[in-house]
Amino acid sequence: MLNQLQSKSSLLKVMNSTFMDLPAPKNISFSWNMGSLLFLCLFIQIMTGMLLASSYAPSMDSSFYMVIFTMENINKNWLIRYIHANGASLFFICLYYHISRNIYYYSYMYKHTWSIGVTIFILTMATAFLGYVLPINQMSYWGASVITNLLSEVPYIGPNLIELVWGSPSVNTPTIMRFFSFHFFLPFVIMALTVVHIVLLHETGSKNPLGISSVNNKYMFNPIFIFKDLLGFITILFAFMFISLLMPLTLGDDENFFNLNPYVTPIHIQPEWYFLFAYAILRSIPNKMGGIIALVMAIFILYFLPYLHSASMASSYYPINKLMFFLFLSDVSLLTWIGMAPVEAPYILTGQILSIGYFLFYIIGPLMNIFWEKLIMF
Repeated sequence: MLNQLQSKSSLLKVMNSTFMDLPAPKNISFSWNMGSLLFLCLFIQIMTGMLLASSYAPSMDSSFYMVIFTMENINKNWLIRYIHANGASLFFICLYYHISRNIYYYSYMYKHTWSIGVTIFILTMATAFLGYVLPINQMSYWGASVITNLLSEVPYIGPNLIELVWGSPSVNTPTIMRFFSFHFFLPFVIMALTVVHIVLLHETGSKNPLGISSVNNKYMFNPIFIFKDLLGFITILFAFMFISLLMPLTLGDDENFFNLNPYVTPIHIQPEWYFLFAYAILRSIPNKMGGIIALVMAIFILYFLPYLHSASMASSYYPINKLMFFLFLSDVSLLTWIGMAPVEAPYILTGQILSIGYFLFYIIGPLMNIFWEKLIMF
C-alpha cells in the first residue's frame, strides 16, 4: 500500500511539474503550440487506429473490399477512417511547422532533445508509409513496390533484405501482414520517445524568440500557457473536423479509389503529399544509388544540424539568414509540387536545381553564421 501511494505521489509530481509548475518564457507565441498539438494528434491517431485495427485483416485479395465494407456497414466507421487518414496530414502539418520553428530559432542546439525529436520524425514517416499501404489500392501497392525495391541497392544484402521485408517473392499478403504489425506497434514507440522528448525539454527549458535565458522572465505553465494551448486545440480541431466531415478526400489521390491491378502501372506513381519533397529529391538523381543516398541524407541531415552550427548567436538574428530560411521553405514547397509533376522536362531539371538548393541551405547557413559573427565582433 505504501509503495502504491509513493508511486501515485511520484506520478502526481511529474504531472504537476509538466502541466502546472513548469517555468516557461513569457514571450513565447502560438508557434510554441505545435508540441502540445502533436501530442494531441498522436493520441487521435492511436485511438482511431486501434478502432480501425479491430475491423481490419491484412490480405492482398480482400483488404481493399474489407475497408469499403466496414466503412459502409459498421456504425460511424467511415468517420473514424476519415479522421485517421486526415489526422496523418494534420500530424505532418504540425510536425513540419514544429521542425521549421526549431530551425529558425536554432533550438536544435539542445542536442539530445533535438536528436530524439528527429528520431520521432523518422519513425512517424515510417509509420505513415506503412499505413498508406494497408488498404491495398492501386496507388499504395505500386508505391510500396517502388519504395521497397530501393532496398535492392544496399550492397551485398540488398536482395535478401527485400525478401525479408516482403516475406515472399513480391509484395503480397505476408508483406501486408508485416506492414500492419509494424504500423500498429510503432506509434507506441513514438509515444515512449515523446515522453523522453518532454523530459529532456524540461531539463533544458524552452527557447523563446529573443533568446532570453533569465529565470526572472518566466511564468508558470498554468494558467497562461494552458489557456493558450487550449485555444490552439479548439482552433485546429474545428478546422480538422470541418475537413474530415465535409472535404475528407481533398488530400487523397484518385488512384486510391481503384482496387489493385498488378498488371497495370499507374501513369504517375506518387506518395502522399507529406513525402513528396523527399520523393522529388529521390527521382532528381539519374543514378538509382545516388537517389537513395540523397533521399536518406535529406532526412538524416537533420541529425547533424547541431554540429554544423558553429556560431554562438541564434542564426535567425543575422541579417541575410531570415531571407535564407524563407527561401529554404519556398524550396521545400516547390519540391513538393515537383513530386506531383510527371517525370519530364522541365520538371526534371527544376527538381535537380531545387534539390541542390535544399542541401545548400545546410551548408551555406552555418558559413553565413560564422561570417556575421566575425563581422559583428570586428
